[in-house]
Amino acid sequence: MTAEEEVVRGGDAAGTGDAGQGSGPQIHGVSVNGLAIELIAELTARGLSVAVAESLTGGLLTAKLIDPPGASAVVWGGVVAYNTELKHTLLGVDSYVLAAHGAVHPDVAGRMAVGVREHCRVSGRPADIGIATTGAAGPDPQDGQPAGTVFVGISTPAGTRVTRLALTGDRSEIRNTTVYEALLLLKNAVDELGNK
Repeated sequence: MTAEEEVVRGGDAAGTGDAGQGSGPQIHGVSVNGLAIELIAELTARGLSVAVAESLTGGLLTAKLIDPPGASAVVWGGVVAYNTELKHTLLGVDSYVLAAHGAVHPDVAGRMAVGVREHCRVSGRPADIGIATTGAAGPDPQDGQPAGTVFVGISTPAGTRVTRLALTGDRSEIRNTTVYEALLLLKNAVDELGNK
């Protein structure tokens, strides 16, 4: 698993105010809430499911995904593995990878995505998509990585990929921008998978 691309964002990319009635924070004119609503509709229409593993976002991504009505049909669950050891015990990240690199590493994000996809089973079937976030929200570096270094892993039956985000801003801005970028990456994965 390697990073396939790098996304760089500066400042308060996720926004902090409403850009319209109930639209929520926006990036490039697209609201985070609107993106979540669109994703739930697309997942439902395509018959796809998603499971979420979070570290630095601490449940924010799962919360955003379950905001829209109907989310329970497609969001199968989420795991907040904030402590590094839980990434191993709950999600199956190799302990030697964690020992060698720490939690802020592309292999960790990829394995978290695979693990949550496999562990969040409904009727014995794994989720179609696993998504995971890990990184350094700051203000201090973590595991040798500067604040704003984030990895988002996506796992599907077609394989696993990881995207590195290089973000700036305070702790809240980094976490909120991570949620937005993760939703965009999830949307791309849904588009690539097509219908079941």
